[in-house]
Amino acid sequence: MIDSPTSPPTPPDQEVTFIGTVWTPWETRADCPRNVLEARARGGHATVELEPFYRAGLMGLERYSHVILLYWMDEAERDVLVQFPRHVSGARGVFSIRSPARPNPIALAVARILDIDAEIGRIAVEQLDCRNGTPLIDIKPYFPSIDSAPDAVVEPRGTDQAW
Repeated sequence: MIDSPTSPPTPPDQEVTFIGTVWTPWETRADCPRNVLEARARGGHATVELEPFYRAGLMGLERYSHVILLYWMDEAERDVLVQFPRHVSGARGVFSIRSPARPNPIALAVARILDIDAEIGRIAVEQLDCRNGTPLIDIKPYFPSIDSAPDAVVEPRGTDQAW
């Protein structure tokens, strides 16, 4: 006999805490590059600045060459599930493209660390594809042995490119 499901002892946390801010040269959404490759081709670097409370979390990060950054595309549409991307023919579901318009507008980038100043909570990284002042959700070290998928493929059914 299977017991009825019960509620968890503590309801799940449904809030996101912004731990800092991403600073880039792109002042408006219209200025933003379409992806990190385009952002890096334009040159420069981005700066990640942590709120004072989270600065201690940078301890040990200097051991890594790259980080995974998660940031909140706060101006993105959140109610679009089917889109018509310019780089492919036809409609695509939001979960099959890299558009910032999605139910939870979380962006992910792998970026090379250029400099870390843990005391003031700043990390200079390769350029990113978000507007100046974008809220930062999280920073994780990049592990090539875990985070890389050398056998990953995109089926050659059109001209798919990173969004």
